[in-house]
Amino acid sequence: MATKQTEPVTTIGIEDLNPESSESQKEAKTFTVEEAVETIGFGRFHIALFLIMGSTGVAEAMEIMLIAVVSPVIRCEWHLEDWQVALVTTMVFFGYMVFSIIFGLLADRYGRWKILLISFLWGAYFSLLTSFSPSYIWFVFLRTMVGCGVSGHAQGLIIKTEFLPTKYRGYMLPLSQVFWLAGSLLIIGLASVVNPTIGWRWLIRIASIPGIILILAFKFIPESARFNVSIGNTQAAVATLERIAQMNRSVMPEGKLVEPASEKRGRFADLLDPKYLRTTLQIWIIWLGISFAYYGVILASAELLERDLVCGSQPETQMVMSGDSEESKSPCHCHLFAPSDYKTMIISTLGEIALNPLNILGINFLGRRISLSITMGCTALFFLLLNICTSSTGLIGFLFMLRALVSANFNTIYIYTAEVYPTSMRALGMGTSGSLCRVGAMVAPFISQVLMSASFLGALCLFSSVCVVCAISAFTLPIETKGRALQFINAQVYGEATSHHIQCETLYVKEFNQKPSGNE
Repeated sequence: MATKQTEPVTTIGIEDLNPESSESQKEAKTFTVEEAVETIGFGRFHIALFLIMGSTGVAEAMEIMLIAVVSPVIRCEWHLEDWQVALVTTMVFFGYMVFSIIFGLLADRYGRWKILLISFLWGAYFSLLTSFSPSYIWFVFLRTMVGCGVSGHAQGLIIKTEFLPTKYRGYMLPLSQVFWLAGSLLIIGLASVVNPTIGWRWLIRIASIPGIILILAFKFIPESARFNVSIGNTQAAVATLERIAQMNRSVMPEGKLVEPASEKRGRFADLLDPKYLRTTLQIWIIWLGISFAYYGVILASAELLERDLVCGSQPETQMVMSGDSEESKSPCHCHLFAPSDYKTMIISTLGEIALNPLNILGINFLGRRISLSITMGCTALFFLLLNICTSSTGLIGFLFMLRALVSANFNTIYIYTAEVYPTSMRALGMGTSGSLCRVGAMVAPFISQVLMSASFLGALCLFSSVCVVCAISAFTLPIETKGRALQFINAQVYGEATSHHIQCETLYVKEFNQKPSGNE
């Protein structure tokens, strides 16, 4: 019986079906925005970006720190009580809290650049109006509106983050603290000269100038290429990347920019997706606590100097009546800053950059989580050390270290939050975090300016306890972003889509191989 000879079966891949198609696919190279940013590298564009977007920190610092140097003056002018002075700061941060979320939603849907421009126009307008406030009520309302505008300044950090190559983010973003420091020192220096001479109203007008100048400089910075790709505007993204490559004297990657557009952008529900739920909740806790500690230190510094609360001494109750040399008892404390007080504030403010080199090393070598947990733990310790009875020099030293630590905390959490979320919800993630941040800032005045007067140690213990909670939360964050590329869309969704595509190709190959041979 003759045995039927079996013909060898050859497995044919998809690329073998059409050799010409295979060659064309090899030639048609593609790249993503992340690959383009890494290929172009760091250069002149990023230096300009760093200077212009970093300068948003100058304007923001001047508007926020303005309250600390104006509070003693308006307390005297309008005969305010402690809670009324604290309410000014609280309402500024209430406006910041509400509009952080609104601007975050709008930035993910309509663009970072547009929201940044609107926020600066808004802030400058209402800041100028504040200088004409006829009464305390008007002052509170207009400063609240300024807080609403300032909340959009965070978009400058997002634009910087989305344009920087991965290995430079851990170095360039912490250096942005220099601009916040410059703004803080500038407003304190101006206050020491302007407040005693032409008054606090002119101080506010002068403080609005940097923001107005920056509005003119924004035209040199393009919209984020990552955002343009997320809305499907690939042509604008390519034009932006080509412009950056030209400025940096570099080259674009070969091929075509291909990246899926994200139809679902700026959705609050995405932050609470199982993939990000734990991260989001812990980030919110950390932001709230860091802000509570940061503004607590700033306001406590001013309060310690204004009321001489060192070692728990009781506040003075004498008030100098305006227009009269007589002194009388009053629940309203009136004591304007002396030149030495401004000097102390400047020295303690310089602490904000003291730990920057160590902070940069920690962020890049230890990682974001461990670095943040260490600095938060040290912050808790130095709050308690403020209760030690010491000289004026010792107090300045403690305040100097506290400012350095709380500044390092802010550096790290800003970077981590901008890196951990994908492009489709990065601005919203920053916005909601900024909103929770302002909750801490709203509570801080009542602890630093009210509770501290009644129980100095009690206020310090509260600040310290919050910092300990934040340190634990930072240490247990589920995602480490050190050295990780920025995510474009939800990795889980992208993975499912990719997996489905691969399954379809595999199924097609199997079906082809199972077809009967024509020689049988």
